[in-house]
Amino acid sequence: MIFKANENRYEVMKYRRCGRSGIRLPEISLGLWHNFGGVDNYETGRETVLNAFDMGVCHFDLANNYGPPPGSAEITFGRIFKENLLPYRDEIIVSTKAGYLMWPGPYGEWGSRKYLIASLDASLKRMGLDYVDIFYSHRFDPDTPVEETMSALADIVRQGKALYAGISNYNADQSKQAVSVLRALGAPCLIHQANYSMLNRWTEDGLLDLLEKEGAGCICFSPLAQGLLTGRYLDGTVPQGSRASKNNFLKASSITPQLVKKLNTLNDIAKQRGMSLSALAILWILRDKRNTSVLIGASSSTQLKENLTAIAQPALSDEELKMIEGILRT
Repeated sequence: MIFKANENRYEVMKYRRCGRSGIRLPEISLGLWHNFGGVDNYETGRETVLNAFDMGVCHFDLANNYGPPPGSAEITFGRIFKENLLPYRDEIIVSTKAGYLMWPGPYGEWGSRKYLIASLDASLKRMGLDYVDIFYSHRFDPDTPVEETMSALADIVRQGKALYAGISNYNADQSKQAVSVLRALGAPCLIHQANYSMLNRWTEDGLLDLLEKEGAGCICFSPLAQGLLTGRYLDGTVPQGSRASKNNFLKASSITPQLVKKLNTLNDIAKQRGMSLSALAILWILRDKRNTSVLIGASSSTQLKENLTAIAQPALSDEELKMIEGILRT
C-alpha cells in the first residue's frame, strides 16, 4: 500500500529555529535509539515513524550503534524510507552519529578521522541515503585532538555527505573547543544533542549559555529520564519489562521513596492540567526557547501520540513553573 502523508501535518506541529541557522526543527523529534532494532517488530516501528511524520515530526534521529544489534536501527529506517518516505526526502531531517563502539579493533569507536568517515559511509549504505542532514560526533574523545575530530566533520560537510555538523555528550568546556574549531573551519556547529530532563539539568550550568552565544541549537534526549517521568513508577514498584527491571540504562535501585514522592507531586500538577506526567515533562523542557527540540522515543504509536499532546498545551504559567521548581529542588 502506497503511503500518502497527512496533508495537514505541518499545521499540527510547532517548529523552532535551530540557533541562528536557517533550519527549523519540530518541537518534538523522534529518536530511534530503542524499539527500532533488528530484534524489534518492523511493522510497529514503521507505523510509529509514519504516524510521527503525519503529525509533523519531520526529524528522525539515529546513530551507527542503535539497535540491537548495532546498525540495525539504521537498516530499519532505511527500509521505511525506501518503501514509504522516499518522495518526502526534501521534507525530512535525518541525523546520525558516530563515537561509541561499532566494530572491533582500534578504529571502531571514539573520534578519529578514520572512524568517523568510515562510520558515516557505512551509515549511508545502511539507510540507502546519499547524505544525512546532520552528522554528530557522538562523544568527546579525550585522546584525539579536537582539531582532528572537527576537521573530519567539516570535511564531511564539504563533501556533501552531511549538510550540517553537530556534537553530542560534550560538556560546556569541550563544546566551546569544538564549536570554535568548527567555526574556524567554515562548518559552524548547528546543534548540540544533550541529555536533559527535569531530573538531569546539567545543561543549565553553562552549556545553554554557550550555545546561545555561538548561535547553535540544543536538542534534548532522554526527556523522560529513561522512563522515570512516564508515570510507570508512581506506585514505587518496578513493572516487569520496564527499563528499570532490565537494570541497563536505568537501575531498579533508582526508584527510591524520595523519588517516588517527587514524581507523584509532579503528576498532581499534570492531572490538574488534564495531561500525562510525560507530556508535562516535555512541556517543561520547551519552556526554555534555547531548547530547539525534544527528542522522544516511542515503542508504539499510542505512546507517540500521548507525548505529542504536549505541544497542544498552553505554556506553563509562572506559578506552575515556581511550583515545579520547588518540587525538583526537594
